Amino acid sequence: MNLKKELFTQCETFVNKRLQNVEEIISSNQKALQSETKSSAGDKHETGRAMLQLEMEKASQQLAGISQMREILNRIDPFKTSKTAHLGSIVITSKASYFLAISAGKLTASSKDFFAISISSPIGKLLLGKQEKSEFLFNGETIKIENIF
Repeated sequence: MNLKKELFTQCETFVNKRLQNVEEIISSNQKALQSETKSSAGDKHETGRAMLQLEMEKASQQLAGISQMREILNRIDPFKTSKTAHLGSIVITSKASYFLAISAGKLTASSKDFFAISISSPIGKLLLGKQEKSEFLFNGETIKIENIF
């Protein structure tokens, strides 16, 4: 399997796991809301319902973030190569190796570590549009782009 496809697949797995976790939270909160019945402790009941509502709102926001990640992944062609850093590029620098996709953290492919980062992250913005062999300043340090594919 090619390196970019492998990293892309790991990002898809990351998104699917997040989606599964959020769906489980929503499902369990819905069950809890349905089982909440009025008791003699009215205030306690209302507090419990309010807390569950807050959890549901938080889960809904997470769902929105997950669908944004999916949209970003849908725009990536794992077989496209270019010597200019773009969404879907693997960028090897003097400091670290990056996969410009979604913020999925550290991934390992072909026994090497890569950081899956969003193009809207601080380092992602700096890398976007850069060419091989160019340099940029990040956190007061000059970093050289060694390879882009």
